[in-house]
Amino acid sequence: MGTFYIGCKVENHKDQKRSAIVPKLLVDTGSEFTWLPGATLQRIGIEPVKKDLLIQMANGQLLTRSVGYAILRVDKYETIDEVVFGQKDDLSLLGSRALEGMNVHVDARRKRLVAAGPVVAA
Repeated sequence: MGTFYIGCKVENHKDQKRSAIVPKLLVDTGSEFTWLPGATLQRIGIEPVKKDLLIQMANGQLLTRSVGYAILRVDKYETIDEVVFGQKDDLSLLGSRALEGMNVHVDARRKRLVAAGPVVAA
């Protein structure tokens, strides 16, 4: 099925006029968090709310990173979520929590996000 990348608009949740486009995020259903370049988040005024959060990577490695809040927009989908302040060698990822918040599924064959349908409320 393979992997694919998408572009994402990231907005400061306190001031939506402060935003940036991240042109290449790996869609990663195996990552709980969305990882974005820390310099981009700082430039648009997103502040770390959780500092030195311990995160376990898929290979078992433990890292500490800061986390803040951002509005994420992909095509017609949007959500607000915690985002990891990625460092120099970190991948930029769109994680499973953001996908769930956007109410989308991954169509791996066509390499795109599709609407998941009605939200289950009960």
